[in-house]
Order: sequence, then C-alpha cells, then structure tokens
Amino acid sequence: MAASAKSFLADAGYGEQELDANSALMELDKGLRSGKLGEQCEAVVRFPRLFQKYPFPILINSAFLKLADVFRVGNNFLRLCVLKVTQQSEKHLEKILNVDEFVKRVFSVIHSNDPVARAITLRMLGSMASIIPERKNAHHNIRQSLDSHDNVEVEAAIFAAANFSAQSKDFAAGICNKISEMIQGLATPVDLKLKLIPILQHMHHDASLASSSRQLLQQLVTSYPSTKMVIVTLHTFTLLAASSLVDIPKQIQLLLQYLKSDPRKAVKRLAIQDLKLLANKTPHTWSRENIQALCESALHTPYDSLKLGMLSVLSTLSGTIAIKQYFSSAPGTAATTARSFDLVKLAQECCYHNNRGIAAHGVRILTNISASCQEKDLLPLEQDAVFGLESLLVLCSQDDSPGAQATLKITLTCMVKLVKCRPHLSQSVVESLLTQLHSAQDAARILMCHCLAAIAMQLPVLADGMLGDLMDLYKLIGLSTTDKKQELLVSLATVIFVSSQKALSSEIKTVIKQQLENASNGWTAYRIARQASRMGNHDMARELYQSLLTQVASEHFYFWLNSLKEFSHAEQCLTGLQEDNYSSALSCIAEALKSYHKGIASLTAASTPLNPLSFQCGFVKLRIDLLQAFSQLICTCNSLKTSPPPAIATTIAMTSGNDLQRCGRISNQMKHSMEEFRNLATRYGDLYQSSFDADSATLRNVELQQQSCLLISHAIEALILDPESASFQEYSANGTAHVESEYERRMMSVFNHVLEEVESLNRKYAPVSYLHTACLCNAVIALLKVPLSFQRYFFQKLQSTSIKLALSPSPRNPAEPIAVQNNQQLALKVEGVVQHGSKPGLFRKIQSVCLNVSSVLQSKSGPDYKIPIDNMTNEMEQRVEPHNDYFSTQFLLNFVILGTHNITVESSVIDSNGIVWKTGPKTTIFVKSLEDPYSQQVRLQQQQGQPPSQQQQQRTAYSRF
Repeated sequence: MAASAKSFLADAGYGEQELDANSALMELDKGLRSGKLGEQCEAVVRFPRLFQKYPFPILINSAFLKLADVFRVGNNFLRLCVLKVTQQSEKHLEKILNVDEFVKRVFSVIHSNDPVARAITLRMLGSMASIIPERKNAHHNIRQSLDSHDNVEVEAAIFAAANFSAQSKDFAAGICNKISEMIQGLATPVDLKLKLIPILQHMHHDASLASSSRQLLQQLVTSYPSTKMVIVTLHTFTLLAASSLVDIPKQIQLLLQYLKSDPRKAVKRLAIQDLKLLANKTPHTWSRENIQALCESALHTPYDSLKLGMLSVLSTLSGTIAIKQYFSSAPGTAATTARSFDLVKLAQECCYHNNRGIAAHGVRILTNISASCQEKDLLPLEQDAVFGLESLLVLCSQDDSPGAQATLKITLTCMVKLVKCRPHLSQSVVESLLTQLHSAQDAARILMCHCLAAIAMQLPVLADGMLGDLMDLYKLIGLSTTDKKQELLVSLATVIFVSSQKALSSEIKTVIKQQLENASNGWTAYRIARQASRMGNHDMARELYQSLLTQVASEHFYFWLNSLKEFSHAEQCLTGLQEDNYSSALSCIAEALKSYHKGIASLTAASTPLNPLSFQCGFVKLRIDLLQAFSQLICTCNSLKTSPPPAIATTIAMTSGNDLQRCGRISNQMKHSMEEFRNLATRYGDLYQSSFDADSATLRNVELQQQSCLLISHAIEALILDPESASFQEYSANGTAHVESEYERRMMSVFNHVLEEVESLNRKYAPVSYLHTACLCNAVIALLKVPLSFQRYFFQKLQSTSIKLALSPSPRNPAEPIAVQNNQQLALKVEGVVQHGSKPGLFRKIQSVCLNVSSVLQSKSGPDYKIPIDNMTNEMEQRVEPHNDYFSTQFLLNFVILGTHNITVESSVIDSNGIVWKTGPKTTIFVKSLEDPYSQQVRLQQQQGQPPSQQQQQRTAYSRF
C-alpha cells in the first residue's frame, strides 16, 4: 500500500518539485523530534498541507499517531498547535485506521492536574467527535468537566458537549437534563447560561428529545426576558426547529409574534434573521397568514432598517412556491384584484422608496410575482415592475458606490428574469438600458452591457439600427482613461457581436481594431477575440488572433493562438457556401479542412502535461471528421450524375430481391455514409459524457453537433435507404424547448427546415432521384452556413474535478505482475480521492463514483483445459459514495487460468441528477496466476505414470470445495 500511495501521489503536486509521501512524513517527523520548541511547532503546523497533498489513509494514520504522541508528551502550546491541525484536517479524521491507539494517547492527558491541559484535551475530543461518537469514557469526562471550577475547562467541556450532541443520540439524551439543570440553576452565571443554551440545538435525534428541549426553551424565553437571553434562546429555538422539521410552522408564528409585539430592535432584527433562514430552508411551510402578518408588520414599521429586513424575507419567499400559495389560497380571489393584496401594495409602495435596498427588494417582489403567477388579474403588475426597474436603473447607474452597484446587480438580474418570462416587454427594457448607457458611470456600464448581452442571447431584440449608438459609445470609451476602460471595451464588444448576428460590417471591425490599437492591451484583445469566436464572428476573431501571435512570451501560448487563428480561418471559409452550388461547397470544405489540419497540429503542440487540452482536441477532431463526412456525402450525391445506375440494374435488383440495387453503386455508398454519421453522433455523445466540468452552454453546443449528425443519417435513411419505415414524430418535438442562444436558435430552425423538406419528399418519389440528392446536399450546406460557436469550455475551465485512484496490492515496478495462486482469490482494494479546483460543484456535483473492474487473459502458461467462460474473465461494478472526497471499496477476483492477466480499473462519476459521466481515470495492473504447489505435485506424478495414493485422491476430491 505504501508503494501504491507513493506511485499515486508522485503526480499530486501542483507544478513544483516535491518529496514523495514517505520522505515528506520523515522530514516532518525529524522536526517533531527536535529539541527546539520552534522547530517542533513548525513541523506540527505543516501537517495540514501534507494531508492535502497526500490524502490516503496509510500516511494520514501514521501522521496522526505521531501528532498524538506530541500531544501526550508536549507542553500546552504544542497541544494547542495539534488541536488546530486536527480541527483544520477534520475531513481526514475518518481515514485514521488505529482509532483506539490515537484516542488512548490523546486521552491520557485528561487526567493531568493542569486545567488548561484538560481543557485542550476536551476540545481535542470534541473535534474528534465524528470518529468516536459513542466513547463512554469521553462522555463521562465531558459531563464531569461541566462541574469544574475552572472557567477555561468548563468552556472546553461546553464545546465538546455541543460536538458530541450533534453526533451521538445517546450522549444528547444523557446530557439534556444536566444542561437543563445548569441553565435553570441559580448558581450558574448568566454568561455561562448563554454558552450552554446553544447546545440544545442539537437535541433533534428523536421527537421526544426535541419536544422536551422546545419546552425548556419556551420556559427560558418567558423566564429570562433580558435581550441577550431572548436573542440566544430564540436563535437556538429556530435552529432546533430547522433540524427537527416538525415544529417549523410553530416557530414561524413565534418569530412573527416577537417581530410584531417585542419593542426591542435587537430582538426584531434577530427574528427577521431567523425568518430569512426558515424562508431559505423551508419556503413551503409558510402559510398565507404568515406572509400576510409579515406584510402588515412591514407596512406599519417606521424603521427603514427593519423594513429592509422584512422585505428581504418577502423577496426570498416571492421566488419560491410560497408566492403561489399566497395568491391561490386567498379568500374570495374572484372578487379581489391583484392590487388589493397587501404584498402587492407593499411592493408598489417600496419600489420608489428613497432607500435603494428597500426599492430593490420591492421590484424583485414585483418581478417574481409577474414571472411566476400567470393569472390575468396579475398582468398589470408587469408594467409596475418595468417602471420600478427603470427608475432604479436611472438612480443606480449614476452612482459608483458599492451599495449602488449591488442594487444595480439586483435590478439587472430582475430585468433578465422578467424579459425571459415575458418576451413582449423586451423592447422597452432594452431601449431604457441603451438610453441609460450613455450617461452611466463606467462600473455601471459594464454591468448593463452584461445584462444587454444576456437579454440579446435569449431574444433577438438588438436591431441593426441600435448599432450606431453602440459604435459611438465604443469610440468614446476608447478615448477615455478610466481604470474600467479595458473591462468596458470587452463588455461593449460582446454586445456589438450579439446585436450584429450576421457578419460584422468592415466599418465596425475597423472601429473595434482602432480602439484596441489605442488601448494596446493584449489581454483585452484576446478576450474580445474569444467573444467573437463564441458569437460566430470568425473573421474578426481571426484578425485579432493574428495580431496577438507575436505578443506572447511562451511557445505554448503561441501555438494556442495560432491554432485559434487557423480554426477561425477554417470557419470563415464556410461562410461563402451557397445553396445548389455543390462544386464551390466542396472547395470551401476542402479549404476549411486544410486550415483545421494546420490548427490541430498547433493545438497538439500547445498542450502540456498539466494542461493536456483534451476537450479542445476531441472537439476539433470531431469537427474535422464531420466536415470530411459532409464532403463525402456531397461527392456521393454527385456520383448519381457521374456514375448513374447501369442498364441491368433493375434486373440485378429483381434477382437479388433488394430493391435498392436498381439505384446502382450509390445505394452502398449512402449506407456507408449513414453509418459514418451515426458513428460521429456516438463519438459526440462520448465527448459529452467525458465533459463533467463543462458549462451548460458548451454541453448544449456538443449536443447540437450530435443532433446534426443524427439528422443527416435520418435524412439519408428516410429519403434513400428505407423511405417506408421512416418516422418523423421523434424528431419534430425538439423545437419546442427553450432556446438559450442565437446559435442554438439558428441550428434549430435549420433542423426544422431540413425535416420539413425531407418529409415533403419522402414517399412522393421513388429513390434515388436528383431531388433526393439535392435535398441532402442543401441540408449539408444549410448546417454549415450556421457559423460554429466555440463555447466557454473551449477557452476557460471554471470548474475542475479529477479523481485519483490507488490500488493495493500494487507492484513495486508497474511492469511487474502480482503473483497469485490459481486456487485463491485476489482481494483488490481500490481507494480514491476526489480533487477539486477553486469552485467545487459550480455546475454539477459528484453524488457517487462508479468503479468498473475487468480482467483479460493476456498470455496462457498452463495446458488447455475446457474451462467455463465465467472463469476466464472478471467483470464487476460497484458504486461508492465519496465521504469528505474519499472513497474505498474491495473486489474479489478469480484467476483460475494459469498465465498473465491484465486488470483494468476504470472510474466514472454519477452526478446528483443520476447522469453518468465518463471522467476516468483508468488504471491497469498485471497479475500472474500460478499453479498451487499441491496441484503441481499431482500433475508431475501423473506425468511420470505414478497413480496418486488413496490419501492424495481423498484430498483432491475435497480440495474442490
């Protein structure tokens, strides 16, 4: 196992030259043994970094045992350092193999005469509660220490009691009465009571325990009306209710009662904070009466700070199911109009409030009501929402303070949401944004550009007439000297690219390039080029990549930019395609392929071991193969003219019973072409499955490429190979889904158009006529005329997830096989660690890891016997859920056949939606199956002609079982 950890962990570094696991541990051990306190402390605090780099049990177990020794014999400062390391490395605690030994070494300090040493030990035990929840000696010592006369020890005991209560039902049940007595006891100081009360939030293991804790808290709230006590008790009350789930409606009523009747602002603020917590966690438990009570409190409070808090709770609820319950369960809904609801009154009143935060929550409530409630009497609220948003936009865009920017973000998010749900409002919203763009502050302009681009991606609302204004603004920004200039140039260029969906005019390109030359920032130019590639403006992108080639400092960056330039040039070649002009289409595709081949060579040169560019290479290779398949299909269609069916084709068809033979050689070529497109669709599916970290737009792009392959293969089948059985039902429903980008919109319209053409031709004419081949060629040209979009994941990886596996037993040398006797089974232990980047779970999270183990016989060394097929291979699969990013499982493998077997362990990931992603990695080890000595002896005796003795025969008979 040590060897496997070493081989696995050798590449776990972060680009720097590091020691392997054993050497790193020995280095720290040397520090721990030092006579100098400073060196010992330095060694202790370096352990979390070691655990982060080498997160496997064999190392972690050894390291924690060494730390426990330091804790046992060191002074209090060293113990404190060990405690901090344990708390930092909490997720690695469950990997300790010798838990008893570890606890024994730590626990020995609890009997010290020094109360500080005892206090540190109690905190240490509390930090380890997850791995020793039911240790009775720990429970007893915590209970005992609560009665100590030393404040430090009592506080440590409270910390430990809280941690153990969260983990252990028995401890929570046992300590509850003790805590209750201490809280209610007159001898306990008030500050200690305030620390004891939060322990009760963990008493949720069963209903009776939760109920008794609630009763105690209820008594405390009434018995101790001081501000501090009420605040701590109410908050503990809320956390207990949120964990036990049963009493949430009661808790909401209690908090609303305090909000309404308690005159103290601190208590009201705490009630609002807890209501917000419950609104986020369980919005479905809020009744209409609860929301109504909160609205009334907000309408009547004279304090802006409290009104802001209440509106924050209401705006959270307005984005959930609670808002529908509020409007649907209203008494006499038919008689009342939307404007008579208190929530609507409150939102309309707050939309124009002089406090920006209150106004922002007001418009958010109106937006959420408009978006989620489609009833007719609520439709007038749309205009209220739009007017409120426009007034806030005017107010916040003139102010560059952080508060104004935060409010502006809320306003713009509401605008995007409103336009998405109510497309008919888009024109007025976009016009107000464009009008305000000229007079706004630079920081606000950037956010407004993002908003404009987000709206325009969903709906084609930015007309060419608006481009003039945008270009004037672009020139103006190019001349400014603010610190936001670079960011603003990128944001505004993105809006221009989105608004001019067709090819950019030469005038626009000149203006953008001119401003970039003046700005002279290579990174800004690269970001604009990247946006141009995403929006399909490949001619602009190619010119920008070309200008950047000589401005980079690294060879890899040069090759990366060169590959992007070639890909943009290749896609630019395809924009000249015209319908019904097939010879020029073939030459355009050939020109594009030439550039793509140059680009893929550059892309391969740009990859490094730390950044292998696997998605980019996979995507481009598939694009090359797709273009070649399109080219081949056009050539095949042309072959009907160049090589028509022979005169005896009909006779051949009748003789063979295959009606397609009368079409000549084109029928076989079409069959090959259809298989090729289906194969490409499968490969696109594999690329999709391997892109676990990709954003949804990139995945949708890959899906569209796959659908285009399936569409062409379906068209070939429906028109030529099997017109009778072709079905159009499964393909026609795709167009109804919500479209997220202009590229997707154009692709979907091409798909629908091609399907209509194929359906109109299908069964009208017998295959193969020139109409059929023309329809196929035009479908190819229509697909290629939509400029390809290179999405975010091609350039930028926002989420990073990788899995590292370690197998045991593992050979010292990877090429050496592991020896196993053929009458025994090999227990293969597979351990793994999930490693994340800076934003774990941004797009999707790992629910479980699927491990697939298979073995293949490579070379046979024994005689050939007839052995059942089951014994020849091992195929097993297990699903394990990672805990704290670590998982382990075991497989039992049979190797009955003598010889060398190749074992492959492959991991894939299942996300929270149950989708399987083939992320890898794949690890291989070799096993040599040897004949067991007794069988070998019997075989040798048989070969020499000696019949085995009676005793041996008896043993042979039993050895089978």
